[in-house]
Amino acid sequence: LTGVSSSPGQYASDAATDGHTVLMWNERMMRSLKELTHRLTSGDELYRKAVHQMTQVLIRKLTNLSQYEEALVKIKATATDRLTVLKAKPQAIQRDMLSICNDPFTVAQQLTHIELERLSYIGPEEFIQAFEKKDPLDNEKSYFSDHKKASNLEAYVEWFNRLSFMVATEICMPVKKKQRARVIEFFIDVARECFNIGNFNSLMAIISGMNMSPVSRLRKTWSKVKTAKFDILEHQMDPSSNFYNYRTALRGATQRSRTANSNREKIVIPFFSLLIKDIYFLNEGCSNKMQNGHVNFEKFWEMAKQVGEFMVWKKVECPFEKDRKILQYLLTAPVFSEDALYLASYESEGPENHTEKDRWKSLRCVPESQGWWGGGVPLLHSS
Repeated sequence: LTGVSSSPGQYASDAATDGHTVLMWNERMMRSLKELTHRLTSGDELYRKAVHQMTQVLIRKLTNLSQYEEALVKIKATATDRLTVLKAKPQAIQRDMLSICNDPFTVAQQLTHIELERLSYIGPEEFIQAFEKKDPLDNEKSYFSDHKKASNLEAYVEWFNRLSFMVATEICMPVKKKQRARVIEFFIDVARECFNIGNFNSLMAIISGMNMSPVSRLRKTWSKVKTAKFDILEHQMDPSSNFYNYRTALRGATQRSRTANSNREKIVIPFFSLLIKDIYFLNEGCSNKMQNGHVNFEKFWEMAKQVGEFMVWKKVECPFEKDRKILQYLLTAPVFSEDALYLASYESEGPENHTEKDRWKSLRCVPESQGWWGGGVPLLHSS
C-alpha cells in the first residue's frame, strides 16, 4: 500500500494532525490509541516526545471541535429565547438586511465567511457515516444515521435551509411593493457576487429562497424587478442535464483555485447538497467488489477524488474582513416558517384562486406566534 507511514511516530503524526478521524467520536478508541502509542514508544525517548506533542495537537483540535458543537446547541437555545420574546411582542421585528448593510458585495463576503466556517468543521468520514440506503436529500431524520457523527454535516445543510428561508422572509416582510422589489434586486446582486467569488452554495440558497412559492407568486412585485441578472444566475444553476452548467462553472472555479496565488482566487464552495448526492449515488450505485471478487478500486478512487477535492476547498482561509454586525444578523435573525411566509405573501398580494383563498383563511386562524422558524447557527472563529 502506498502512502502508509513507515514509523510509529509518523503514523501517530498523521492521526494527530487530522482533526477529523473516526477516533474523535469514540472515547474507547482514544484510550486504545493512547495505550498503543505508549507501547510503541516505550524505551524510545525521541518517539515518546514526538507522540506527546502530537497527542497535545490532537487534544486541542478535538477540544476546539467539541466547543464548536456545544456552541451550536447554545446558539439554538438563544434563538429560542429570542423567539419567545417575539411571540410576546411580534412588533419587535424592526430590522432587515438592507438596514444592516446595503452593499451586496459585503454581504456576499460575509456569507463566504460563514460557508468556509461551516466547511472547515466537516470531516471526510462524515460523508460515509451519514449515509444510509436512502436518498440523501430525503428530509427524514433517519438520513443521518448517527447525529453525533454527522452533526457538522447536518449543521451545514441546516445553514443552507436557513439562508433560503431568510431570503424569502426578507422579501415577504415589506408592506410596500416597491420595497419588496428593491429587496429582490438586492439579493440578486448578492447572488451574483457569490457566483463571482466561487461561493456556489450561498448562490443556490439565495436562488432557492427566491423560487419558494410564497415569493414566486408575488407577480406584481416581480413585474417591478429587472430580472435579466437573475435569469442568468438561474441558467448557471439550472438542474437540467444533471446540473451541466453548474458543473462547468465549478470546474472553472476549481482550475482557477489550483493556479491561484491568493486566497481570494482559491475559494471554491460547492453546492453542497449536490456534492452529497453525487457521493451518495457513487457509493450506492457501484458495488464494493467486482464480479471476480476483487475490490472495486475504481469506485473508491473516485470517492477519494471527490472527498479529496472537498478537503482542499475547506482549508482555504477566507481573505475578507469580518463584519460582526452583518454576521450576527445572518446567523441569528429570526426567519419565517413556510406558513408564515405564505401568510405574509397573501397579505402583500391577495390570493388569486380558490386554493390560495382557502389556505389564506386557514393560516389566519393560526396564532402569529407560531409562525417563526428558529434556525440560527454560530460563527466561532475569531480574526
